[in-house]
Amino acid sequence: MKEKLLGFYQKIKKYLPSKRRLIQIYSMLLFNANIKGFVTGTIYQGPLKNVCTPGLNCYSCPGASMACPLGALQNALIASDKTVPYYMIGIILLYGFLFGRWICGFLCPFGLVQDLVYKIKSPKVKKGRVTRAFSGLKYVLLLLFVVVIPLAFIIEDSIIPAFCKYICPAGTLGGAIGLLSNPANTNLLTMLGGLFTWKFAVLVVIMVACVFMYRFFCRFICPLGALYSLFNKIALFGITYDKSSCIDCGKCVTHCKMDIHHVGDRECINCGECIPVCPTKAIQWKGGKFLLHKNEIDAPVAQKEAEND
Repeated sequence: MKEKLLGFYQKIKKYLPSKRRLIQIYSMLLFNANIKGFVTGTIYQGPLKNVCTPGLNCYSCPGASMACPLGALQNALIASDKTVPYYMIGIILLYGFLFGRWICGFLCPFGLVQDLVYKIKSPKVKKGRVTRAFSGLKYVLLLLFVVVIPLAFIIEDSIIPAFCKYICPAGTLGGAIGLLSNPANTNLLTMLGGLFTWKFAVLVVIMVACVFMYRFFCRFICPLGALYSLFNKIALFGITYDKSSCIDCGKCVTHCKMDIHHVGDRECINCGECIPVCPTKAIQWKGGKFLLHKNEIDAPVAQKEAEND
């Protein structure tokens, strides 16, 4: 009986969600816990909206219980009468120092959407020199749409949240479509114009691209991922590798769907999928080393082996 149950579990195991997928799902549910908003078609504007989520999750989504980091940063700039919004910058820096791009791999709702869309059966575009070159585009978009354009409009006594207004697909999917799909908001349909058409076209292009290319938005466009990537090496949590144990076999880089050069670099989203393919077990979670020294981890094992002898 036990063997039959084990065999049945092995058969269904590949259909069960991984721990990472469960964390992604729980994060999405937590950041969109305003069930009332989905029913009434309204946006929650309570005290939690003063705090931003780690990942990309639009403020205007009916279920959003917190604000989006990029949107919150630009809105804080407006509310603070064009002074530096130290509060929002501090929150984003805290997320970066703690997690880096681990947020992209585990806590970003739009990252989960991309992962699920990529599962659609289709020919897949493999990574290479071209995709690695284009991965630098997100840093240009971070500088241009999150910094330069908003600052340029500040000088002219107006503020434009450029990325949220003209590009963000999470805003179109969760915010615009989330509100428009509710029967209570049919009056909003008469207010649609060229800007919505543009944003919807951007969303469609990104979603279609995500079918053929793993995390197209994350790799080439997302300015929040670009910002977090600057903290990847110094973040307290994520993955790293032991150089003394590494044999440079390249299996981790080959297995990874992101445009990494090595484990833990700026393009790494710290998903941990490279850990089981490493033949020397050189790749490990940073959290373990942060909480315990290596000898403290190994000591109980060594003691148990000694007792067995």
